[in-house]
Amino acid sequence: QGPDHDIATSAVIVFSVTLAMWAGTKIVAAGSLDDELRRRIQLLQVICGAVTVVYGALLATLMLGGLPILGSAYGRAVLVAGVLLVLVWAGDGAHLLTRRTPTRLANTMSAVAIIVVTAALAFASTSVPPRFTIHEFSTWDVFLGYQLDAPPSPLSLITEWRFDPLIGTAAIVLGVLYLVGTGLLRRRGDHWPVGRTIAWTVGCAALLITTSSGVRAYGSAMFSVHMGEHMALNMFVPVLLVLGAPVTLALRVLPASPKGETPGPREWIVWFVHAPVTRFLSHPVTAFVLFVGSLYLVYFTPMFDTLIRYHWGHEFMSVHFLLTGYLYYWGIIGIDPGPRRLPFLGRLGLLFAVMPFHAFFGIATMTMTSSLGESFYRSVNLPWVQSISDDQHLGGAIAWGSSELPVIIVVIALVAQWARQDRRTGAREDRHSDRGHDDELDAYNAMLSELARNRR
Repeated sequence: QGPDHDIATSAVIVFSVTLAMWAGTKIVAAGSLDDELRRRIQLLQVICGAVTVVYGALLATLMLGGLPILGSAYGRAVLVAGVLLVLVWAGDGAHLLTRRTPTRLANTMSAVAIIVVTAALAFASTSVPPRFTIHEFSTWDVFLGYQLDAPPSPLSLITEWRFDPLIGTAAIVLGVLYLVGTGLLRRRGDHWPVGRTIAWTVGCAALLITTSSGVRAYGSAMFSVHMGEHMALNMFVPVLLVLGAPVTLALRVLPASPKGETPGPREWIVWFVHAPVTRFLSHPVTAFVLFVGSLYLVYFTPMFDTLIRYHWGHEFMSVHFLLTGYLYYWGIIGIDPGPRRLPFLGRLGLLFAVMPFHAFFGIATMTMTSSLGESFYRSVNLPWVQSISDDQHLGGAIAWGSSELPVIIVVIALVAQWARQDRRTGAREDRHSDRGHDDELDAYNAMLSELARNRR
């Protein structure tokens, strides 16, 4: 809680994960490794170090609030951690650029430095940030982390940006990596469908806007806007991302590791796509249950009251709804290799089977006498929300009505894939016929051969 705690929460999630990975690779590097694996670990350390330093600087800026860094115990602990992080990262970068293997002493010193960083950050996390000691807290600082000056409008939903350092950054990185991959294919003279590139880039842009614009800013404070955000992340963005076929692109761009050597990124992707847990989660029945069941589990249990209260809860819901939507649509219109897909009629039935559940959810939300997340929304107390119940009814109407557009897109994509497969099947049969084969004659000859074998 506190001013800007929404941005700080997203940043500290990334910071904690990359710092943990960095510390882990330091321990691994102390062992005996072959040259290729050691170089990969060095590259991972440089990447994790860069992200940790950038996000650590962002967190320090938010928590210090422009006050002198040496003016508090918190600031001094952060300064020690920051200096050590930069020094270790610079050393990792130097070893990577010069292709030198760090000595055992260098690895030990780096590991000790990371341990000291962790201790300094643990001390800082138990101290009051200097900014909080002089800030006059408001209710919105505690529950939102920012001020909302006016009711939502089409303009404010687009212009009221609060960039999400977690999902917003992921959307940009995924978009850039995809474009780099398509550029490498074109440079090799390989073809990649333009439609897939458009679908992926629009999906990443929609993900960025949904999680970093006024949609998120107002969605964290109003149930109606939150429901629009949820529907976009669960039913619109995943459709576009699935149609982008990112796994197929990665498998075509990434080189295969030589036989007998350490598996590379391409081999890890293949392993992940065909792993038992992936097969289970992407199975049409499992994906359907997750897609529908999580909707009722989150909103019609006390879980929503907890998730809506904290910003990590908003991030959890965003990631969860995005992943469940991706798994569901992957089994229906997915281009990438992966789940065992139903026949086209079965996929169409699976698509329409979800509509009654969404309709019932929307109607139930519109007709409930109790309010979802009532304690939180009453505490936020937005001046332009006269009735929490009416805002919830509006959210239910959005949930009911917003499911139509994604269904139209999915049906068009499914019918196009169906027609494309029929054309390929017809062309294959024509080639078979042109080579002088007759299916009935082949079957008759096969029967005669089987009878002859039985007689012998």
